[in-house]
Amino acid sequence: MKRIRTIEDYCIGCRLCEIFCIFEHSGHQTLVKAFSDRESLPEAAVRVEEDGAISFALQCRHCEDAPCVAACISGAMRRDPATGAIEHDEDRCVGCWSCVMVCPFGAIHVNREKNKVGSKCDLCGGKDVPACVAHCPNEALIYE
Repeated sequence: MKRIRTIEDYCIGCRLCEIFCIFEHSGHQTLVKAFSDRESLPEAAVRVEEDGAISFALQCRHCEDAPCVAACISGAMRRDPATGAIEHDEDRCVGCWSCVMVCPFGAIHVNREKNKVGSKCDLCGGKDVPACVAHCPNEALIYE
C-alpha cells in the first residue's frame, strides 16, 4: 500500500498541503468558493508542525498494524478494504479519544466543538495522488 512520506528538509512551512486538503474535501469546484463558504469548511487532515527552522507536514501514516483501529471501541476507525487507508466514521465515533492516545505519530486530533475526532487523512479517497502531495511546491510530500 502506498503512503505519504514527508521530507523535512524540503518543507518550507507554506501550508499549501493544508489548504488543498481542505479544498479537496470541501465539495466545491474552486478555491474561492471553498474558502468563501466558511461555515461548512472541513478541517485539514494534514497539518504543518513547526519548531524553529524545521517544519514538516503531519498526517496519518495508515499503519499496517494500526493501533487506532485496535483501540477504537465503537468501530469508527477502520481500514478501507479497497484503498488500504485507515478511515474514520464520524457518525460512529463516541468521542472516547482512544485513537488519539495510541497514535504513535500524533496524527489524529480532536474537534472540540463536536467532542469527536476531527478530520483524518483518507488519502483523498483513493485518488492517484492525494491533494496535499500534488500541490506541494517543494516536493516535500511523496506518495509511494
